[in-house]
Amino acid sequence: MIKVYRDFDQSQLDIEYNARATVPDYTIFGRQNDAYSKEARETLECLLDVSYGDHSDELIDVFPAGQKAPVFLYFHGGYWRANSQKQAAAMAPNFVKHGIAVVPVNYSLAPSASLDEITRQSRAAVAWIWKNGAETFGADPDRIFVGGTSAGGHITGMVLAGGWHDRFGVPDNCIKGALALNGLYDLEPVRLSEPNEWAQLDEPAARRNSPIHHLPEQGCPLIVSYGGSETSEFKRQSNIYAAAWRNHGWPCSEFEVSECNHFNIPQQLRDPTTPLCREVFQMIGV
Repeated sequence: MIKVYRDFDQSQLDIEYNARATVPDYTIFGRQNDAYSKEARETLECLLDVSYGDHSDELIDVFPAGQKAPVFLYFHGGYWRANSQKQAAAMAPNFVKHGIAVVPVNYSLAPSASLDEITRQSRAAVAWIWKNGAETFGADPDRIFVGGTSAGGHITGMVLAGGWHDRFGVPDNCIKGALALNGLYDLEPVRLSEPNEWAQLDEPAARRNSPIHHLPEQGCPLIVSYGGSETSEFKRQSNIYAAAWRNHGWPCSEFEVSECNHFNIPQQLRDPTTPLCREVFQMIGV
């Protein structure tokens, strides 16, 4: 057996980074997220397809929650190659009811867009909210929180990273807390496995886009979680990121949601009584 990464050969490593294979039919959960998000757009006040940049993909949907409301930016999953902000509003009715504005973020998709570009766009979205959120929909720029699942968990790590804020004209502490769900924080094994067919990372790009290598100088409160049926590598990715956060002395809550899988864990945010949602609301302060 030729080891490719840690104790995995190529076949094993590809299995570890194949999220779709952890459930019988991942499309079920995509349809659920579509339906929940469509319901949110039909029942809540919302601003649709607001531009946060010059590219046609740089769009957000906004679900306001009143003047001076905290705002939760949410980055969708899809392994950087699928979905949009239109599948990422399932939590909006619950959050808006509790006084939190929700902003699902769209970004360009791989392989047409590199992870460098996806990261740049996601940081631009945060900067746009900090600069324009108050005037556009009443958001409190001093209470910006971010979150995401899968690819969105990785993006969450990259907007928490240090070193980009001056370029975008925002303070280092513009993000006050974060939720990272079943994300990827060290992209070296991604580079070595099947997802690199669309991620198209070389070794420098994998390191450049790995949150584990770009922690900020000062961390905010962070919640890291993942589903019970995740592969060992997806769980390890969350474990090492949470451990790095805690090793710096920054607040971090980490736990597995055993009844959830890679695709339905964000639906926990639809219900204010779930442990995951309670943790997020406590972090935001509502």
